[in-house]
Amino acid sequence: MEVEYVNVKKDRAGLEQMLAHTAGRRDVPVIVDGEKVTIGWGGT
Repeated sequence: MEVEYVNVKKDRAGLEQMLAHTAGRRDVPVIVDGEKVTIGWGGT
C-alpha cells in the first residue's frame, strides 16, 4: 500500500486538494482510498 503524507500547513496545493475532498471542512486527518474519503479521527 502506498501512502502519501501532505502537510497542508506548508503545501497550498495540498490544502486545496484536502478542501475539495472534505467539502471545505478543515479536519484532519483526511484519508483518501480510491473513492472512499474518511475525515477526522472519528471516521466521518
